[in-house]
Amino acid sequence: MEPLRPLDTTPLFAPLHEALLDLLRSLDDQDWNRSTVAGRWRVRDVAAHLLDGQLRALSALRDGHLVPPETPIRGYRDLVAFLNQLNADWVRAAERLSPRVLMDWLALSGPQVVALYRSLPLQEPALFSVAWAGEEMSKNWMHLGREYTEWWHHQMQIRDAVGAPPILLEEKWLAPLLDISVRVLPHTYRALEAPARTALVLTVEGARWSLVREEAAWRVFAGAAEGAATTVVLDADTAWRLLFHALTPEDAEARARVEGDSALAQPLFRARSVMV
Repeated sequence: MEPLRPLDTTPLFAPLHEALLDLLRSLDDQDWNRSTVAGRWRVRDVAAHLLDGQLRALSALRDGHLVPPETPIRGYRDLVAFLNQLNADWVRAAERLSPRVLMDWLALSGPQVVALYRSLPLQEPALFSVAWAGEEMSKNWMHLGREYTEWWHHQMQIRDAVGAPPILLEEKWLAPLLDISVRVLPHTYRALEAPARTALVLTVEGARWSLVREEAAWRVFAGAAEGAATTVVLDADTAWRLLFHALTPEDAEARARVEGDSALAQPLFRARSVMV
C-alpha cells in the first residue's frame, strides 16, 4: 500500500471540455430533451449546469465576485440546500436559452476556465473546500480534482442519456476520477468504529484501494491491504454511478461482488463524491 498523493488534474480539463463540445454538437433536438440520471434534469439542463459552473468559477476565482447566501450556512445540510437552490435557479433561467446558445457560451467559457485552473498554485489553500470529503480547508489540487469529477460525471450523464460512446471509462479519464473520488471513503466511514488495522479493499477494473482503520480514524491508501476483512469488486459503470448518486445503495450492492465481512461494505454503498 501507498498513501494517496496530491494529483494534478489540470492537463485533463482542455481535452475533456473538447470532448464535451464534440458530444453536444452531435446531438439532435430530441437528444437535448432526453432524461438523465440526474433527477429531473434533461440533457439540456445538465449542459446548462456545466456552463453555470464555469461562469461561477471565472467570477469567483478569477474576478473575486462572490454573492453571499441569503441565509446563514451553519453546516453541511445548509450548504447542500444553498447549492441546490443556486443550481435550480440557473437551470430554470436557462430554459430561455437554445442549445446553440448553450454550446456557444460553453465554447467561450471553457478555454478561459482551463487557463484559470492552470494558473492556480496547486499547494496553496483553495477558496472552496471539498466538503463531501470532509475537508474544512482544501488545497487547490484537491479543489481542481473535485472540479474534474464534476466535469467528468456530468458529461457522463449526457453520454448515458443519449447512448453516446462511454469514452470517459477509458483508463486515462477513469483513473484520475477514481483517485480523487475514493478520498470520500474516510469521511463516509467516520462513524463506524472498528479495531485498528481493520481493512476493506475496493477493486475497480483492476485498480485497488484500501480503507484502513488507524488508531483514531479511517485512512485510504492505494493498493491492497494484506488480510483485509472485506473486498468489494465493482465494474467501472457501477463505480461511477455509485459515487455520483446514480444508483441506490441497494442497487449498488446488487451489482457488486463482496467477499468477507459484508457488514463492513455497507457504508461503501452510500458513499457519494458529490454534495447530496
